[in-house]
Amino acid sequence: MSKRVLLMTGDGGEALEVFYPYYRVQEAGHTVVLAAPRKKTVHTVIHDREPDWDISTEKPGYRIEADAAYADVRPEEFDALILSGGRAPEYARLDEHAPRIVRAFWESGKPVGAICHGGLFFVAAGIDLTGRTLTATRGIRPELERLGARYLSERVVVNRNLVTAQSWRDLPGFMREFMRVL
Repeated sequence: MSKRVLLMTGDGGEALEVFYPYYRVQEAGHTVVLAAPRKKTVHTVIHDREPDWDISTEKPGYRIEADAAYADVRPEEFDALILSGGRAPEYARLDEHAPRIVRAFWESGKPVGAICHGGLFFVAAGIDLTGRTLTATRGIRPELERLGARYLSERVVVNRNLVTAQSWRDLPGFMREFMRVL
């Protein structure tokens, strides 16, 4: 049976964390709706590690059209949620509708996937992660632990309906597990 998956991102979303799930979900015969703070052309970025750098570098990536603005998203019309990472969550989570969307999925018990910085949406929504085990980029570990999460330094973690990954390098395992819970 075909499912509808909401993929939340915005300008600065990591290209692989947007495009890999976008096409993988469609490949399995499901529908993906890409949402951003505004319905517009979204500019993704490409992150990489350079020798002797302690932080990722960033270059402009591909563009993709958002199907919907956060304001127009009705969570009840979807079966699952994917929160892409990259820089997008830093500002996209501040959109007044982002917390509403994330809370609705969380409270419904529908599958939720978060990649890298995607966990910042949980922070904006004030999600109680007490008793939940997850992973993310280590830079947001303190914020997730303040929400009660038990952080694991593993590439992919599945905890009931929640599937999380540390970075774009973990997308094969992340998508395998996300498709399983979908």
